Amino acid sequence: MSDELLKKISERRATVGVIGLGYVGLPLAVEFGRGGLRAIGFDVDAARVANINAGGSHIPDVPTEQVAALVTHGKLEATTDFSKLAETDVVVICVPTPLRKTKEPDISYILAASEQVKTYLHSPQLIVLESTTYPGTTDEVLLPMLEETGLKFDTDFFLAFSPERVDPGNPQFQTHNIPKVVGGVSHKSTEVAGALYQTIVERVHKVTSARVAETAKLLENTFRSVNIGLVNEIAQLCYHLNIDSWEVIQAAATKPFGFMAFYPGPGIGGHCIPLDPHYLSWKARLHGFEARFIGLAEEVNSHMPQHVVRLVQDGLNEHRKPLKGSKVLVLGVAYKRDINDVRESPALGIVDQLLHKGAEVSYHDPYIAEMNLDGKGALASVALSDEVLSNCDCAVIVTDHSTIDYARVVGLAPLVIDSRNATRNLNMPDSESKIIRL
Repeated sequence: MSDELLKKISERRATVGVIGLGYVGLPLAVEFGRGGLRAIGFDVDAARVANINAGGSHIPDVPTEQVAALVTHGKLEATTDFSKLAETDVVVICVPTPLRKTKEPDISYILAASEQVKTYLHSPQLIVLESTTYPGTTDEVLLPMLEETGLKFDTDFFLAFSPERVDPGNPQFQTHNIPKVVGGVSHKSTEVAGALYQTIVERVHKVTSARVAETAKLLENTFRSVNIGLVNEIAQLCYHLNIDSWEVIQAAATKPFGFMAFYPGPGIGGHCIPLDPHYLSWKARLHGFEARFIGLAEEVNSHMPQHVVRLVQDGLNEHRKPLKGSKVLVLGVAYKRDINDVRESPALGIVDQLLHKGAEVSYHDPYIAEMNLDGKGALASVALSDEVLSNCDCAVIVTDHSTIDYARVVGLAPLVIDSRNATRNLNMPDSESKIIRL
């Protein structure tokens, strides 16, 4: 059965089903289509499905022209009908894996997708989980579910984990040129899954088990979380010592060995870094091990919005103004530059605290038209007019979108809090006195 499936993949006759058509799933389905395979995308959002079938793309990194061409040539379709899983040779699960309020893993989306896969599982078929999760999910949760069908693992079906490595808004690294880690529940499953991804990516790195692949993904983002936590703590320390933290990092980065530059910011956001380390620490606690570094980094990073608000308060105090009643303009609320995603954005905490302390808050973001605040309604993005900039008491750069003219911001706003170092190279020495950097 593995030979039959490998032959269909190598001859580009295989049909690949992708469950979940978000930031991970749609780019992946498009790459499979571009690689010569037929891709069927599955999603519960009927409007999203209709848009894709009409040749549209809701993901900025996926050009509409690519989607339209693949749909026209029959290489890509989207559907809400999960019975079409019966037509697939491969199923890749790309659904969200959020945290519960208790900061424990929520794999309910994986379970729901797997139930659909189980219903239509047939021989031969490859199932790959890409959703970030705790070590053991693939072989402890998915494998027993699929074996309940009576089909035999490694004979009738194959099972692997291959972590997504999507960086929204990154023009240099996208699905096709990011190395793909692949770990099967067995050696045979690894080989079949590796062959699948070799049709669309430049390099496949095979590991000995699904658990290794699951843990590698968590290490990648925990590494970033811990190092960002370190420089965020250094930034707070430098603020107390009246030292420019950005200049410190720039100086340290001249060392050609033994140092990797990370940069401070208003907090961490997105679908990976704020969440993934908790999956690893949760699994560790089940085995009686406390991952203290992970917890400490989370504590430091989650404190950064509060530190930004303190900078606003201190800056206004220098201008003899209280925070309460002051007009604070937040520039950028997406979790990173030049994308339209506000998930876990530090801007949410900053705006919430500013409102709680009595500030009059407005925001401008060219990618986020409206921002919902828990229990406080919604805010709409304002146009970045000269009047808006001149009339605010403080402008806070939270997300450094490339479309914003920061020289104009500094020139018009009476006070600028820069949490992203966006104003560093403006060459406006006369305005430096009204800029406070993180």
